[in-house]
Amino acid sequence: MDKRWSLDNLYESLDSSKFLKDFEDYKKAVDSFCIWSNENLNSNENIKDKLEIFINKSNEIYYYSMLLVYCYLLNAVDSENYEAMKYIEKYQDISTDLVAAETAFINFVKGIDNLNEIIESSAVLKEHEFYLNEVKSRAKYVLNQQEETAISKMKNTGSNAWETLHDQITSLLPVDFNGEKTTLPIIRNMAHDENADTRKAAYEAEIAALKTIEIPAAACLNAIKGEVITEYKLRGYDSALDMTLKNSRMESMALKAMLEAIQEYLPELRKYYTQKAKNLGDESALKYYDICAPIGKISMSLTYEQAADYIVSKFNEFSPEMGKFAKYAFDNSWLDVEPRAGKSDGAFCAGIESIKEIRIMSNFMEGSFDSMLTLAHELGHGYHSHCLKDESYLNQSYTMPIAETASTFCETIVCQSALKELASDPLSKIAILENSILGATQVIVDIFARYSFETEVFENRPNGSLSAGEFNNLMIEAHKKAYGPGLDEGTIHPYMWIVKGHYYGADCNFYNFPYAYGHLFSLGLYSRYLEEGEGFAAKYKALLSATGTNSLRDVGLMADIDVNDINFWRSSLELIKKDIEEYIDLSNKLYK
Repeated sequence: MDKRWSLDNLYESLDSSKFLKDFEDYKKAVDSFCIWSNENLNSNENIKDKLEIFINKSNEIYYYSMLLVYCYLLNAVDSENYEAMKYIEKYQDISTDLVAAETAFINFVKGIDNLNEIIESSAVLKEHEFYLNEVKSRAKYVLNQQEETAISKMKNTGSNAWETLHDQITSLLPVDFNGEKTTLPIIRNMAHDENADTRKAAYEAEIAALKTIEIPAAACLNAIKGEVITEYKLRGYDSALDMTLKNSRMESMALKAMLEAIQEYLPELRKYYTQKAKNLGDESALKYYDICAPIGKISMSLTYEQAADYIVSKFNEFSPEMGKFAKYAFDNSWLDVEPRAGKSDGAFCAGIESIKEIRIMSNFMEGSFDSMLTLAHELGHGYHSHCLKDESYLNQSYTMPIAETASTFCETIVCQSALKELASDPLSKIAILENSILGATQVIVDIFARYSFETEVFENRPNGSLSAGEFNNLMIEAHKKAYGPGLDEGTIHPYMWIVKGHYYGADCNFYNFPYAYGHLFSLGLYSRYLEEGEGFAAKYKALLSATGTNSLRDVGLMADIDVNDINFWRSSLELIKKDIEEYIDLSNKLYK
């Protein structure tokens, strides 16, 4: 089974005739689209026809998005692929011309008083009813054509360039470890090593390496957040968070309810860290470099091929369609899992709407249960894209919080299955509980720290650029607030603001709370699955298929979940609390 993906279904190479022709055709399509918009969206004649033409042209033009995806995929596994980076810049430059057309369309829709009446008169418009109403509701935050175009073009040499620089300096950062040079992704994977000395040494090596790039990293973060602050003020949003919530189709009441519930349960979640420290022989607080330390020993030590087979079998038990999708992805080399120099850290799933496929990047460690869960997680993203593949492009766009739901749901399926199969083996059972609880606390406790950090950055950035030391202090304080007495304060990683790339996306601010949302929402869905059995798979697919054309609250209501109700979030957190109680009970038996 290949450990590197095949991109041949996109393009054979950057100099292939198909890639070059598509790039040329994309430029022509954009120019034609802009000319049409400029000539037709300045009057209220033939409104229905113009709405239909704009929607059809928009859906057609996004076929060429695979040009950009292809370049990003090449760059993800080879950060020194400068040719791909050049094409990314070229694509982005061409795409900025679309801003004027899209702005004209938004203002055109804004001026239609009887929009709903017109929508009812057309099958095409009815299919895109949610999109059109969303365009109208967000129109007040849109600037004029010249301003929107200027902002878009400036981003190419502004936040986009700073984000690229951050990616380069972190992916190419050499790390000295035991007298040898290694990479940041490899050194960060050592956080899961069984040897305590290795974990600590890797942690120290990582911090020493990150210190060497703290100045350029701080410059990147200051520039990006400064740009965001300027933009949200120009658009009339109350804050960067307000802009994120509106773009996420999420009500502030839902975020407030979730965060309040999390704060209520922090003391319960911290008990896990205290117990884990004891399991590792430390009667004080858990050291930061031991957060991901393995506990117990899972008897299933899986190769990549075995992990793939296991995931497919467990997906099949929930839904044969989901299992078939995962198997097809493995069999057709849709995944790149081999760690290597120049490859980005972490994992992601990229949807390629034009060819109705996905690609997954991860850094798989042989024998690692956590690596298998990562594959299941990313395949969950892929299945989400699969459920939307027959929707028009404009109806496939879902928001950040719901994006982490399908992935966490699939991870839960695999984890719970393994827990049942190995229940009679206490060392395996505690190891699986460890993985499950670690994953949950990382996207709740650690995410709460990240949310607190980013909130403080936006509070402080208007007063001037922050130094690397100030970023460090904010990160340390955010960790103290989230982890409390469960974590040894003296070992808190001050440079997590460099490591986590989510801080560097100017169009994805606060890409932290969506992970908590997705995890807790998926636990609610999994509970419904346990209650309803086989029939839930069809409801689940329908829910995922509707994520591009509904608000987050309406998506939840499809499964009888009200995300604005704090009691829902409490019920999901209660499930994690019960796992921690079981973990503590089993720990006391195994680690006396």
